[in-house]
Amino acid sequence: MSDSTPSGASFLWDSAAAPSRPIMTPELFSEEQREIARQARRFSDDEIVPRIAQIESKKSGLVPELLRKAGEIGLLMVDIPAEYGGLGLDKTTSMLIAEQFSVVGSFAVSLGAHTGIGTMPILYFGTPAQKANYLPDLATGKRLAAYALTESSSGSDALAAKTRADRSSDGSHYVLNGTKQFITNAGFADVFTVFAQVGGDKFSAFVVERTSPGLTVGAEEHKLGIRGSSTCPLSFEDVKVPSANLLGEIGKGHRIAFNILNVGRIKLGLGTIGAAKCALEVAARYAKERQQFHKPIGAFGLVAAKLAEMAIGIFVGESMGYRTTGLIDARFAASADEGAHVDAIEEFAVEASIIKVFGSEVLDRCADECVQIHGGYGFIEEYQPERMFRDSRINRIFEGTNEINRLIVPATILKRAMKGQVPLIAHAAVIRDKLAKGQAPPPGEGELGTATQVVDFCKWIATYVLAVAAETYHVNIADEQEILGELSDIISQVYALDTAVARLRQILDGNDEANKAIARDLFAAFAPPAYSFCVHTARHILMDVCDPASLPGHLEAIGKLRIDWPSKVIAAKRRIARAVLEADGYPIRRGW
Repeated sequence: MSDSTPSGASFLWDSAAAPSRPIMTPELFSEEQREIARQARRFSDDEIVPRIAQIESKKSGLVPELLRKAGEIGLLMVDIPAEYGGLGLDKTTSMLIAEQFSVVGSFAVSLGAHTGIGTMPILYFGTPAQKANYLPDLATGKRLAAYALTESSSGSDALAAKTRADRSSDGSHYVLNGTKQFITNAGFADVFTVFAQVGGDKFSAFVVERTSPGLTVGAEEHKLGIRGSSTCPLSFEDVKVPSANLLGEIGKGHRIAFNILNVGRIKLGLGTIGAAKCALEVAARYAKERQQFHKPIGAFGLVAAKLAEMAIGIFVGESMGYRTTGLIDARFAASADEGAHVDAIEEFAVEASIIKVFGSEVLDRCADECVQIHGGYGFIEEYQPERMFRDSRINRIFEGTNEINRLIVPATILKRAMKGQVPLIAHAAVIRDKLAKGQAPPPGEGELGTATQVVDFCKWIATYVLAVAAETYHVNIADEQEILGELSDIISQVYALDTAVARLRQILDGNDEANKAIARDLFAAFAPPAYSFCVHTARHILMDVCDPASLPGHLEAIGKLRIDWPSKVIAAKRRIARAVLEADGYPIRRGW
C-alpha cells in the first residue's frame, strides 16, 4: 500500500480545498468495466425483467436457473481469483454488476446473497482446500450459496447467537444444534456459511452443505416485499460438520461476520442506487405521458422538484459508493494476499455504513415519490411503482439495520481515535485553537473555491462536535444513541459533500460539456441544504450535550463556521428536472 493511499474516515480531516488524487467515479470506468456492465444490463433486460411475474410468484426452480445462466456467462465470478475459476476483477466491477441487476429486487437480493455474503466468507477466510473445493462451483453457479447468521433472538446482536457447535471426542467433526432465521437463498442454496458458538461461547463459522444429515430447511416466509426471493429458516439437529469445514479460527467468527457485512453494505448501497435509477426512469416516463390541466404533470413545479430530488440523491449516492470501491481496489492492488484484502475492507467500515444508510434511504424516497407521481395508479399492483415501493423497504433492515449502521459510524471513528489510529484528537485540538484565534478554513481557488471552503467548514463542525460529545460522555457515550445518530448523520453529510465536490471538480476538468452542466446543477441543489443541515444539527447536539456554562462558548466557536451561501436551489432543480425528462431518467451520461 502506498503511503499516499487514504485511510478510512480520512475525509473528516483531509481538506477539500487541497490538491487531491482522483476519486473513482463512473466517468473513470474502464472500457472493460463498461462492457461488463452492458453485459449485465442485457442479461437483466432479456432474462430477468420479462419474468418478473414468475419470479414474484416463486415459480419453482426459476431463480436458481437464472443464477446459473448468469454464471454461465461469467457474471457470478468477478470477485473470484482466476486460480479458482473466476475472473479476479476489482470490487468496482463487482458493484457495477450489482447495480445493473437492481431493477428486480427479488433477483438482486438472490444474486447478492450468492456472490456477496454467500461466497465472500470462503474467498477471504477459507483454507486453500476449502477454496479449491467450493469456489470453482460457486463461480459458475453449479453450486449456490447462502449466509446463516440471524437467529430468532439475535438479529442486530449477532454475537449472541445460540446455535451451538461441539467438537467430537476424536476431533474429526463438530456437531451443530440450533436454528437460523430469515436466511436468503435457503430454499435452494447448496452451501451455507453458518455461525455457531463452539463449546457454547466461542463465536465461529463453518461451511455446511445442504445434504448434511440433520439439516432441515423450513417453509418459505411470506414477505411484504422481495417476494420472489427465497427466505427460509434452518434447523440443525446433531448435524455433523467435518473439522476441515471450520472457517477461519475458533472464536474469531466476528471478524468474518462483520467484514463480510461491510462488503455487503457497499454492494447493497450501490444496488439501491441502481434501483433508485429505475424508479426515476419509471417516474420520468409517466410524468411526461400523464396529462392534467392540459399539460404533462412533469411540467408542474412540485412534480418536477420530486424528479430533481431523486436525481440529486442518486448522484451523491453513486459518487460515494464508487469512491469507496476505488479506495478498496487501490489497497487490493497493493497486495494479492487475502488477509490484506480483509484489512482493506475493514479499513473502510465507516464508509460502508454511510453508503448503506444513504443508499437505502435514497431508494425509499425515490420509490415513494414514484408512487406519488403515479397517483392512484402507483397503488395498483399491475404498475411498477407498487412493487418497487414494497421491495425497497427491506434495505433499511438488511446488512445491519440503519440504526445499527448509524451507531457504527461515530463509534468506529472514536474507537480508532482512542487507539491512536486516526488523528481525530489532535485535529480537534487544532480546530479549537484556530477558532479561538478567529481563524477558519479559507476559500479554495477557482470556480469551486467557496464550495470547498464550505465543505471544510462542515468537516470542522463534525470534528468539533464529535470531540465535545466524546469529552462529555467518555466511555458512556455508547449509551447516548440519539446523540450518536445525529453525529452519524453529520459525518455522512460530510462524506457526501466532500465526494460530490471532488467528483464535480473531475467532471469540470473533463470534456463532456453536457455532464458539466448537469453536475454543476446537481451539486448546487445538494450542497447548500446539506451544509445547513450540518450547522443546525451540530448546534442542537451542543444544546443537548453541553452544560449552561460551556454552551455559549461552544456555539460561538462553531458560529465562526457559518456563512451565507447565496444559491439558486430552485432554479437548479428546475434545470435538473428538465434534464431528467429529456433523458427519460438519470441525466448523467453513463456509457452503457
